[in-house]
Amino acid sequence: MTRTIRIGTRGSALALAQTGTIADALRRAGENVEIVKVSTAGDRDRSVPVSQLGVGVYTSALRDALQAKQIDVAVHSYKDLPTAPESGLVLAAVPPRADPRDALIARDGLTLGELPPGSTVGTGALRRTTQLRALGLGLELVPIRGNIDTRMGKVFDGELDAVVLARAGLDRTGKTDKITETLDPIQMLPAPAQGALAVECRVDDVDIEHLLQSTLDDEVTRAAVTAERAMLAALEAGCSAPVGALAEVVEDLDENGSVIERISLRGVAAAGLDGESVELIRASAVGDKSDAERLGRELAAELLDLGAGALSGPGRNSR
Repeated sequence: MTRTIRIGTRGSALALAQTGTIADALRRAGENVEIVKVSTAGDRDRSVPVSQLGVGVYTSALRDALQAKQIDVAVHSYKDLPTAPESGLVLAAVPPRADPRDALIARDGLTLGELPPGSTVGTGALRRTTQLRALGLGLELVPIRGNIDTRMGKVFDGELDAVVLARAGLDRTGKTDKITETLDPIQMLPAPAQGALAVECRVDDVDIEHLLQSTLDDEVTRAAVTAERAMLAALEAGCSAPVGALAEVVEDLDENGSVIERISLRGVAAAGLDGESVELIRASAVGDKSDAERLGRELAAELLDLGAGALSGPGRNSR
């Protein structure tokens, strides 16, 4: 009897688009798949900021369904996953990453620098809020929640002058043409693992794990996000904390002149939040691709030495 692999996902348009890419890849590999929608705490409660709901609001229900064998595979936005490992589950694949940068959708086609002081900019991420404040543009930052269409609608309806969203989500849902500016990481570092997907299965489901790894896993993406997430974990900061990171695999020369691959990692964290003022601490490092996790931990230690503030709290990495 032919097996059917049940892939669990949130029911949002973005989550379904992301999961669709995984399902299509498995179908091309000759597998039968079924997509199973799972409701999460983050989907059900849209009145409370994510930072107050805690870590795992978009992932715990999927992991519970996986543990209960209601699904065989779970597809997450990697940046939503707690950094602490989940007993009984394995990260079987990290597919090739989409564009990790943030994007601006503004009225009248404006860029960030063209928005007049006092313009209202919506974002649900403390990370984005702190970095936007640090730019000193005099913007009024408004906390928002909701799916991509809901957030963009606040600009099109005139409620806000602009919103900042992850470019990957806009690309995956066919809304790239709405972007008025893709933000350079020099201006705003993305969330650790932004643009990447995490594909989990049960640790004892060896056949599924091997299938996912061989069909979907991208070594370069996995190395980059491993460094970013290791930095996040070492700072004891959850996915809602004011921490940004971006790693890239770059070519370099070793002492013999041979071309090798290294990881270049940049990180930013808030030193302190005081009303409308914010001080950001930035650091960068380069290390061997095979040593991604250690590189992330070392950069976190440097950020802390430079004065990055205590970041644990509602976003701490508990489930």
